[in-house]
Amino acid sequence: LIPIALITPVLALLVKLDSPGPLFFFQERVGRDGRRFKMVKFRSMKTDAEKQLAMLKEQNEGAGLLFKMKDDPRVTRVGKVLRKLSLDELPQFINVLQGRMSIVGPRPHAVAHNNYYSGKILAYMARHRIKPGITGLAQISGCRGETDTIDKMQKRVEIDLQYINSWSLWLDLKILVKTPFTLLSKDIY
Repeated sequence: LIPIALITPVLALLVKLDSPGPLFFFQERVGRDGRRFKMVKFRSMKTDAEKQLAMLKEQNEGAGLLFKMKDDPRVTRVGKVLRKLSLDELPQFINVLQGRMSIVGPRPHAVAHNNYYSGKILAYMARHRIKPGITGLAQISGCRGETDTIDKMQKRVEIDLQYINSWSLWLDLKILVKTPFTLLSKDIY
């Protein structure tokens, strides 16, 4: 927590200087046993992102849900850097301290994504048998970035379930060591 405490004020200042709006972004996510919680991140999008999302959905009619996408016009300049380095995720340590998340585990998805994928991917909801994490096996296994197809999300779910079914302290340590190296991936946005 000490390194995070040192960098957080600098990141907060950059977010505030880059665009008007709140410092943090809160979104309802689904955690262990299907319990909902407000996940906190540094805001990386413009304040009118919801209006822009409606326009993007209209342009991409029939494409299903919009998850993270490359060259998202809603993302701010500082937000692009925060996302590329996953620094927008640092406030999630607040969720860890609250007991709603773990450092390692399946990434929590938004409620809308759970509703969408639970009927399309077998055992999707089994991911909620444990607390969600800031990082996880799927993230270090190359399943980051855009999930514009059911197959991509299916792969994430398979890896999440593999993690749950083979959990060990050693696996968590391995994931923690490998996570910083995955931040250099071209698929992060």
